[in-house]
Amino acid sequence: MKKFTYTIKNEIGIHVKPAGDLSRAASKYMSKIFVTKDGNSADATKILAVMSLGIGFKDKITVTAMGEDDEIAIEGMKKFFKDNF
Repeated sequence: MKKFTYTIKNEIGIHVKPAGDLSRAASKYMSKIFVTKDGNSADATKILAVMSLGIGFKDKITVTAMGEDDEIAIEGMKKFFKDNF
């Protein structure tokens, strides 16, 4: 299991389109990827679940990858978040 913490820099947070982009990015890996905010977690491949976290500007989240490619997945997700959020 690998994880990292990230502070959202995108002023609009994670709404429908960014949640869809996140879902597609997370789906590329064999590992299960979860996003956690304030103790609530969502499967990153599930758009509505991610949106239900209500992630906004300056929110701190934790991204966790669990599976056989967790190291590759977590590095990919770090880059995705840095480039998009």
